[in-house]
Amino acid sequence: MHVPDGFINAPVSAAAGVVAAGAVAAGLRGARRELDERTAPLAGLVAAFIFAVQMLNFPVAAGTSGHLLGGALAAILVGPWTGVLCIAVVLLMQGILFADGGLTALGVNITVMGVVTVVVAYALFRGLVLVLPRTRRSVTVASFVAALVSVPAAATAFTLIYAIGGTTDVPVPKVLTAMVGVHVLIGVGEAVITMLTVGAVVAVRPDLVYGARGLTAPLKLRVDGELVDAAPAPVEKGSPKKLWIGGLVTALVLAGFVSFYASASPDGLEKVAADQGIDKNVGKHASADSPLADYGVKGVEAPRLSGGLAGMIGVGATLAVGSGAFWVVRRRKTASLEA
Repeated sequence: MHVPDGFINAPVSAAAGVVAAGAVAAGLRGARRELDERTAPLAGLVAAFIFAVQMLNFPVAAGTSGHLLGGALAAILVGPWTGVLCIAVVLLMQGILFADGGLTALGVNITVMGVVTVVVAYALFRGLVLVLPRTRRSVTVASFVAALVSVPAAATAFTLIYAIGGTTDVPVPKVLTAMVGVHVLIGVGEAVITMLTVGAVVAVRPDLVYGARGLTAPLKLRVDGELVDAAPAPVEKGSPKKLWIGGLVTALVLAGFVSFYASASPDGLEKVAADQGIDKNVGKHASADSPLADYGVKGVEAPRLSGGLAGMIGVGATLAVGSGAFWVVRRRKTASLEA
């Protein structure tokens, strides 16, 4: 759902940029409360992992594909404030290095794919875990539902922005129907990916999953005929190094090798734009001449090698920028506590 330059006019794109900048600023403050010495290194990895999985377009209908948006996944794994920052880093890297998503539309993309998905998904996720049994399985079930709903919510948000600042004269109801219809299907894929990823991390290190904190119900013991809470199990304090290495290897494999087999069909927004005619004013991307444009390495003729190298470079760049940003956030938190 990467919005290119030309879909939305300049004033509305600028307004969305202000909203996105405000969300990022708020995320930088909020992330200080969410990140600690163990989870801060994982936040950069989450951004890199989302970048990798977004390269894996999956078919959802005839001639249409979808890919992970990642807002729900990021919010559940590292927290909603940090989640917004993760998606912002991914979109920035994609726009600058790979000409994916317009640069003047960066604010629109962060607002739609980052802010809306995170807010909707995490609000729904928290509501569900409050009413479901306090178990790890509830976390995965809630993550599935939250991710599923977040995608058509993002499609609706894009339609609202298009209704205000669209550069083509296409009836908004037609755009809304087409966008929500195809993105409900994409949402199913998003939900499955999110559920499997959250479930895998919860299975090995539930203490590192932001959305799973405090969800395990205390064990009850009968003492003198009365049920009392047993002492809580000790929280795992070990280094997340193994999880970090495993996640990085997985991201590199997905971006460097599995991405070659991704669907080549246009994604949901591209398909709707072409069918409804809202892509008439799209021009050349400002980064179209980037050596990594369109997820290939310029000068490398073999498609498999070119795409694989570009994917792994993208994972590395996203990891570096994301980790650097979250390290600064963590350092500022430490400095404020010491002051």
